[in-house]
Amino acid sequence: MTTNTASARYVGLGKDGKGSITTRSGVLSDQPYGFGTRFEGQPGTNPEELIAAAHAACFTMATSFALARAGHAEGTLDTQCTVTLDKDGDGFSVTKSALTLTASIPGITPEDFASIADEAKAGCPISKLLNCEITLEKSLGD
Repeated sequence: MTTNTASARYVGLGKDGKGSITTRSGVLSDQPYGFGTRFEGQPGTNPEELIAAAHAACFTMATSFALARAGHAEGTLDTQCTVTLDKDGDGFSVTKSALTLTASIPGITPEDFASIADEAKAGCPISKLLNCEITLEKSLGD
């Protein structure tokens, strides 16, 4: 259906190297990344932050469409995603993607909301892509 692209460039090697990321859309254009942005809180992005953004966006859209299919016509969904990178032997692994959804959906029961959100989590293409534990906390607001 769709194909999207991004590119990464890394100049120098290891901890001293500096990278940049560019997306086809131009939303990211030579956005810096490297050891400092990944592990030392320096300005720039990192792969786990980009995965968290992608997972939050995909899951939220999947939930929105599932709610619409269930007959709901309005509402607000806010999702935070926290991706965990842990040491794994000599390297690292993404071990968890934790989604936290807060929603305001007029007329929905907490049970229906939970069921729809759980199904959206399982069906979201980014959830399917990730090979790690995926958790979901959900709350309905007023």
